[in-house]
Amino acid sequence: MESERVRIDKYLWAIRIFKTRSLAAEACENNKVKQEGKGVKPSKIVKLGDKYEIKTVARNWVIEVKGIINQRVAYSEAISNYIDHTPEKERSAASNEHSVFIFDTGKRQNKQARPTKKERRNLDDFFDY
Repeated sequence: MESERVRIDKYLWAIRIFKTRSLAAEACENNKVKQEGKGVKPSKIVKLGDKYEIKTVARNWVIEVKGIINQRVAYSEAISNYIDHTPEKERSAASNEHSVFIFDTGKRQNKQARPTKKERRNLDDFFDY
């Protein structure tokens, strides 16, 4: 599945850092994806050995391109195409953020149950209903 010319937005989508390619392109346009401290355009061609700093909602990434793919693949295969150089402090901070609600949408995260009766009473007491 090696390809010699892949755009950065397509690559970030393929390695599963962004859920959609349009989100990856938007991040590039908003200077959330940088190479050597400079923002990159979504059309930049990815090369082996390139290092990128990527800011997402969940965490900040520092990756090095190890393999080039242009199609979305299984997570276990996708992670073999880059080396994650993110500092341990950033990784642990991102994994410690467990919340029942996603603040920007108000929806519950996947596989989170509804509040129990006790939790509901506590919520009602909190909001003085």
